[in-house]
Amino acid sequence: MRTQISLLLIACFCSLTCLAQNEFDKYFTTKSLRIDFALSGNTQFQAAAIQQLREEPVWGGPVKNRIDKFNYGGYYINIYDKSTNELIYSRGFNTLFEEWRTTEQAKTETQSWTNSISVPYPKTTVVVEITARDKADMQFHPLLKMDIDPASIFIDRGKLKENKVTQIQYEGNPNEKVDLVFIAEGYTADDQDKFVADAKKFTESLFQTPPYTTRRKDFNIWAVNLISEDKGTDISGKGIYKNTALNSGYYTFGVDRYLTTPDMKPIRDAVWNVPCDAIFLLVNTDTYGGGGMYNFYAMGTADNEKTQHVFVHEFGHSFAGLADEYFSSEVAYQDFYNLKYEPWEPNITTLVDFDSKWKDLLPANTPIPTPLDAAHKDKPGVFEGGGYISKGIYRPMDHCMMRDYAPFCPACSRAILRMIDFLSDREY
Repeated sequence: MRTQISLLLIACFCSLTCLAQNEFDKYFTTKSLRIDFALSGNTQFQAAAIQQLREEPVWGGPVKNRIDKFNYGGYYINIYDKSTNELIYSRGFNTLFEEWRTTEQAKTETQSWTNSISVPYPKTTVVVEITARDKADMQFHPLLKMDIDPASIFIDRGKLKENKVTQIQYEGNPNEKVDLVFIAEGYTADDQDKFVADAKKFTESLFQTPPYTTRRKDFNIWAVNLISEDKGTDISGKGIYKNTALNSGYYTFGVDRYLTTPDMKPIRDAVWNVPCDAIFLLVNTDTYGGGGMYNFYAMGTADNEKTQHVFVHEFGHSFAGLADEYFSSEVAYQDFYNLKYEPWEPNITTLVDFDSKWKDLLPANTPIPTPLDAAHKDKPGVFEGGGYISKGIYRPMDHCMMRDYAPFCPACSRAILRMIDFLSDREY
């Protein structure tokens, strides 16, 4: 009888898996539709506009997990079947523009920033919607909604430059693996072997860090060689500018260690023919710094003494939607979190809806909030300070990778494992 039950469960699971695959095949091909769009505005408002649509040859994302239920990020892209208005794909993400809107500069200036996101290529006309989260109510509101006909002559189908791509690790079907892509920034033609060696070094650092240690076989790792004219990156605060492939630089929003690039288009150009779930831009310099935005990209330097920790920390932002847990370092943001609402990130809380966070991970009888005393400081708790704010926001551990490069706390570890499951097309 037990054998019959097991066989029945296996049969049911296989049927559900086949159904999910068939649902994907009903709506999409295994190519990508790349949507380049502008976000413009200031502190008071923002708007979105399509810049370009491209058909690209590879879809490396999940095929069963088409609907993103995490509710992470400041934006969502939603795709609806035109004939039925059924939601057939969704994904949350952040942008650098979203962060800029919280700076002092955005109070007096209006700017436009280029962004890019890829979705599976539809078989028939779909409705594409881009929504933005309003911090006043933490709800998503439409910014742009339009029909896209996949046969349109206005969709670019041209090939882009085919850069050298090194397969560092391949564990199987990209639709069932996390495809992490390293991209070279500030590596000259003579530095390309160094870039591949650096990408391999960073790969080993990731899989030596729990909880990634147990999930190596869920990743494919790729390295895309881009050639820059100059070595390194811009240091605008010191008057240093370099001609590099991705136009990166320190002093983002005036913060010396914040290393980013404002333009997603050349990044997407680099991965147009590579399966891609997560992007890390590897910068050929030894100066401390980095940055990371959820489902956008992460960035770090190759040769600083803290490089390996910075990489894992910034990847935590971009891959798993983790918030910074520090609260005393310089940042350019103002009113980044609305303390009247629960933040969406899984590793910080305002206690407005703590049941939805890591409450189930606390030891029995843990006081909420948790005092930072000898009895509690080395255990999961609810410790005040996090998300750049010393009061009103709480973190899961006194120390964590997302605060000071300590091991990931239980809340962060669980969020990472759930994202691996999502992108590996498992239940999450």
